[in-house]
Formats: sequence, structure tokens, C-alpha cells
Amino acid sequence: MDLYPAIDLRGGRAVRLHQGNFARETDYGAPLALARGFLDAGASWIHVVDLDAARTGVPGNRETIFAIAKLAVGTGAAVQAGGGIRSETDVEVLIDGGVARVVLGTAAVEMPDLVARVASRYPGKVAVGLDYRRVDGRSEVAVRGWEAGSGRSVTDVLDELRPVELGAVVVTAIERDGTLAGPEIDGLVEVLRATQVPVVSSGGVATADDLAALAHLVVEEGAFERRLAGAIAGKALADGRLTIGEALAACAPSG
Repeated sequence: MDLYPAIDLRGGRAVRLHQGNFARETDYGAPLALARGFLDAGASWIHVVDLDAARTGVPGNRETIFAIAKLAVGTGAAVQAGGGIRSETDVEVLIDGGVARVVLGTAAVEMPDLVARVASRYPGKVAVGLDYRRVDGRSEVAVRGWEAGSGRSVTDVLDELRPVELGAVVVTAIERDGTLAGPEIDGLVEVLRATQVPVVSSGGVATADDLAALAHLVVEEGAFERRLAGAIAGKALADGRLTIGEALAACAPSG
């Protein structure tokens, strides 16, 4: 299982939100310094989100994303980036700027034709981000920087996108994001059963044990087993509660 250290960008700074609440923000300083620390410690991926763009649809941190991508490529690592990607041009610009995989969130719900087009144009380089809250016992996808509900369940969206050849599905349990409360396993099991696309988990990771639990999560579907392809960790790494070394060891098969 791959580790994706997370860097969320707002106003040119690296920040973390609590449960997606823009009023509950922690500032972690210069994004490039944070990225350099992750890379120097051995991270092979960095997950970057432009929170300003996710909220408004207007790119606010693109040059910072390009700088992180350049830094990553220089170490043999890769960047996965999302937030406010709502056009084919957005995808093109990010990939041309060195991003290895782009994540479409709101567009996955509101513009599935766009997702299909860019996934065909850039095989393996397009993912969908499905960020959800539990509403009346089901996982409802949130859009526009998590500020609006879509009325669609995670499985509804995945069913609609089934014909599209995606590089990954990034699933975020919003209630766990930034809380250090542990991952939301039930939601991940639901997603693993609903799609054959590689699934990357996000939200709640606090300890190496949390990552080990994700790495060993197995869902049996007939004769096949489904496992997570990756896990995103943000606040625990930024706070220093968890080191990259500890996280990578927990993600390994023997972790």
C-alpha cells in the first residue's frame, strides 16, 4: 500500500482543516519546506489539494503545486493533485506542469462526461475524489470544497463512472479528516466492494497502527480479494506525531 503524505494549500500556505471546516484551520507554514521534509524522508508520493480552488473553482495555488511537483520529480517521487479541477484545460495544465495524477472531485459528480474524456486522453493519470459524509446511514458525496451535499451516494457515482478507466478513486471520510480519530473502515469496505479501480483512503490517520490496519484490510469478492492501493496521511505527519519512516513501514506488507 502506497503512502501519500498530504499538503493542503490555502492562500499559499500549507494548512489542515478540521472536518473540512474552513473556520477551523491550522497553519503549517511553507508548503515547499513541508514537501522537502517528506521527500527527504523517503516519500514516493505527495498528495496536494488546492483548497482555494476546491471552494471557488478558481485556481489559487497552481504555481506552488508546480514547484512541489518539480521538487518531487527531482527525487524520483510523484505528485497527485486535486482541488477545483473542473475543465479539460485544468487537467492539461497540471499534467504539463509535472503532476503525475490529477484528482477530480466536484467534476466527478457534476460532469462525468469530462471525467471520461480526460481519463481517455491521459490513461492512468486521472482519479476521482469522492469525499463523503454519513447521512441517514449512507455515504453522501460532498462537493465544492465539502461545503455542499450532492444528494448522490458514493456507490451511485462509482456506478455511473464504471465504464471510465480511472487511475484511482480517492475516498475521504470528511468527519474523520483532520481529527486523528482513525480511519472510517465501513466506508472503505463499501467502496472496495463497489469498484475494481485502485482505492486510496483519506481521513483520520493518527498512528502507524491506523496505517497497518488499512494495509491489512481485505475485502473478499467471490474468488478475488480487494485491498487498498494507498492511504493519505496529513495532520499526523505535519504535527510530527508520525514520521514518514514509521508510516512507510506500516504500509509495507510486513508492516
